[in-house]
Amino acid sequence: MSISAKIPHSLLFHRFSNRFLKPIKIPSSPSPPIKFFFSKSITFQRIPTKESLFSTASSSSPSVSVQPIEELPPKLQDIIKLFQAVQEPKAKYEQLLFYGRNLNPLESQYKTSENKVQGCVSQVWVRAYLDNDKNVTFEADSDSVLTKGLAALLVQGLSGRPVEEILRVSPDFVVLLGLQQSLTPSRNNGFLNMLKLMQKKALQLFIESEKAGDSRNEVAEKNPAENSDLGLKNDGGNGKSNVKKSPNALESGVGNGSVLGNRGTRIKEILEKELRPIELKIEDISYLHAGHAGVKGSNGETHFNVKVVSEEFESKSLVKRHRLIYSLLQDELQNGLHALSIVAKTPSEIESQ
Repeated sequence: MSISAKIPHSLLFHRFSNRFLKPIKIPSSPSPPIKFFFSKSITFQRIPTKESLFSTASSSSPSVSVQPIEELPPKLQDIIKLFQAVQEPKAKYEQLLFYGRNLNPLESQYKTSENKVQGCVSQVWVRAYLDNDKNVTFEADSDSVLTKGLAALLVQGLSGRPVEEILRVSPDFVVLLGLQQSLTPSRNNGFLNMLKLMQKKALQLFIESEKAGDSRNEVAEKNPAENSDLGLKNDGGNGKSNVKKSPNALESGVGNGSVLGNRGTRIKEILEKELRPIELKIEDISYLHAGHAGVKGSNGETHFNVKVVSEEFESKSLVKRHRLIYSLLQDELQNGLHALSIVAKTPSEIESQ
């Protein structure tokens, strides 16, 4: 809103001249009076507040492109559908309080600065750890029932899912919940900060797990006779691997004598094409994970041991090598592949062993 007003400068001049100037008589012939007419436009503009900006963003949110609900973890999809079925903002608010009252408290030993969510109105702590299947489990707590409800929503929606699935969750899914009118801007920001911390912790767990796995595999490579079930080539006890220098000598499915199925074959073809390895070993160990329908002899190809020796890994850190393989197999990870145990080496590293 703007208001324009014109104030004649002649009036201002007259008022100030009466106040500060004394009249002086100058003997001269009369002259015609000089009239001054000045005017200036003054504009008053309303400055929008944070609340109005937030309400504007909220009102326009339906037109914003958000992540499709089908791409979210199953439990998070169920929670979103539950909130979408409730039209009244008050009912949504009550549902959040219900979640908060039913969230298990976090043990005091985990209420550390490392686990604390920054930028939140209330105090919130988030803990994360991997289960036996390398899926992430979250725990959380807060000194506010409402904030505890928001944390519980994320804990229920994200727990029990693999790291890559959690990292794919976009913060804009909050729009699908329809909570904008139930939350203040500060609480909404706190909710997004909770999600960011959970994703950060999930990624840290993944990196730590991969480092630990590589350490175990390196030990296994040095003692192949004791770890033949890992799908690593027996070097005869001399401590050196007989690296095959020809791409035609690539191996797959070694260790348990199994033949690769469709997924294993696709993985082999992708890695051969993109990495041009001088050694490639792929072992389907899905039958060791019956809980993932990975029964030997069936099509449940969910878990693999992968060893790649390639010049493409030169000058790349261990984490970057693993990320490269995961990025190449992204489609498989999104369609049923649950876990990879990776050994990624350069030819020079193998020769130096």
